[in-house]
Amino acid sequence: MSDNRRHIDEKYQWDLRTVFATDEAWERELAAIASDLDEAKKCKGHLVESSQNLLSITEQYLDLSRRLEKVYVYASMKNDQDTTVAKYQEYQAKATALYAKFSEVFAFYESELLQLSQATFADFVAETPALSAYAHFFEQLFKRQPHVLSQAEEELLAGAQEIFGAAGETFGILDNADMVFPIVSDDEGNQVQLTHGNFISLLESKNREVRKEAYQAMYATYEQFQHTYAKTLQTNVKVHNYDARVHHFQSAREAALAANDIPESVYDTLVETVNDYLPLLHRYVALRKKILKLDDLKMYDLHTPLSEMDMSFTYEEALKKAEEVLAVFGEDYAARVHRAFTERWIDVHVNKGKRSGAYSGGSYDTNAFMLLNWQDTLDNLFTLVHETGHSLHSTFTRENQPYVYGDYSIFLAEIASTTNENILTETLLKEVTDDKARFAILNHYLDGFKGTIFRQTQFAEFEDSIHKADQAGDVLTSDYLNQLYAELNEKYYGLSKEDNPEIQYEWARIPHFYYNYYVYQYATGFAAASYLADKVVHGTQADIDRYLDYLKEGSSDYPLNVIAKAGVDMTSRDYLDAAFKIFEERLNELEALVEKGAHL
Repeated sequence: MSDNRRHIDEKYQWDLRTVFATDEAWERELAAIASDLDEAKKCKGHLVESSQNLLSITEQYLDLSRRLEKVYVYASMKNDQDTTVAKYQEYQAKATALYAKFSEVFAFYESELLQLSQATFADFVAETPALSAYAHFFEQLFKRQPHVLSQAEEELLAGAQEIFGAAGETFGILDNADMVFPIVSDDEGNQVQLTHGNFISLLESKNREVRKEAYQAMYATYEQFQHTYAKTLQTNVKVHNYDARVHHFQSAREAALAANDIPESVYDTLVETVNDYLPLLHRYVALRKKILKLDDLKMYDLHTPLSEMDMSFTYEEALKKAEEVLAVFGEDYAARVHRAFTERWIDVHVNKGKRSGAYSGGSYDTNAFMLLNWQDTLDNLFTLVHETGHSLHSTFTRENQPYVYGDYSIFLAEIASTTNENILTETLLKEVTDDKARFAILNHYLDGFKGTIFRQTQFAEFEDSIHKADQAGDVLTSDYLNQLYAELNEKYYGLSKEDNPEIQYEWARIPHFYYNYYVYQYATGFAAASYLADKVVHGTQADIDRYLDYLKEGSSDYPLNVIAKAGVDMTSRDYLDAAFKIFEERLNELEALVEKGAHL
């Protein structure tokens, strides 16, 4: 532990001794798993010889996966708390290497299982009823049957994964290691090196010259390297399209969404509905122009906070407020929140070498830990309830599901966390009497909505367009990408591309375009959360019970079925319409406060 971390009171540090009592215990388990994996190599070729083999090898596979997760969590969290400690860097590297070995040892599993006919599988279940506990797990694997190639072909593709991932890797190195941005002025007039880390805080400056200089410097650099970025992105898109084609999917989008059994109509409904509501975003942009007293609002003016008021919360005040707000879910939920806040699930303060940002982590057999880098701000209060949402989702899932279903899909992951945020917004709006505080909370909510539902859907439209264009044989040159992005940006924000020439290069700096149809889930998740929070706060006990049932489902059913149990049909646009209704009500209220001069 670094000296810097030693000075932090123990109660503000997560207690990883609940995972492994000592480093030596971790090392013994690491060695034991490695030895058991060597033993598991003998399973290859025998999975479907009998129903008993299918059961015992499946259980061995899941047991080793479960133990490995716990080993990995300890190593990664020890490393995250202080990334300068060589010992834990080594632990994480060893845990990662063991994961690679696990994947290699069990590479046979899926291809051998899919050699079974449905009739033989049904006979196996009749013969060995214990297999029925894994019914949904097997059903998901069998659904992939039409898209799985021969073992030899899959091995060839698996062997090329590093090559297929090279475009994304190259982007990462270019963007994070090699790109050097100009020197710019900060709020105090100091000359500072522009970085990815300080770019947004400079765009949030109250000084328009600071915002403009940082913005123009950032995008002038991307303009210089636009052809290289176009090549890495084009190559990445080609990989997605190639992988989908050889696995007998109609498109890369169909392949990506099939992983969570999400119909493509969910994606299309999101894009169509958000487009219908773009006039609301244009109204919000116009309000920003009015508040900032600008004749010519530019893209670099969209980040600076509109509120003059900084609401402040100490960590202790934030814990108290979070417990109060989350009590709406009832005693069961509240008891677990209290445990998380008092039994050292949270690593609270910044220290030298600590990983930045915030997350909720852990494995099936550990507490659902949280990492924070606490600052006394309204934003950090929202971060606390957000990560608590993830942690409670994990806790309820693990308490109610066996390991095989003890996690939840990415598609559902953001819903529980963002529902908590929306409930906090509802509560704060109910409590505040001061117009300035009310203005700050409404601004925080509307900015979050803008940055999640509108912006991520804009990204989703761009991502889908470039995949379709490549599939149709178009070449994704920088000119093509610039023009497409500039037109989309103008459509979304109502700010002309001619007056904002730099924004055409923004696509080059977005890492999410390398994630393969990931971003739309931020928007669907936020909208569903907005709808659910409204139900929880203004609905009945039955609405709360349905929501808690969803938290307990894990991956025991397909994601759309799980969220349907909470009362959201994500195949219709109703949940999106409901979210936009709340956005419009809060925008109306903010406009009314501006008329009263509450922002001054």
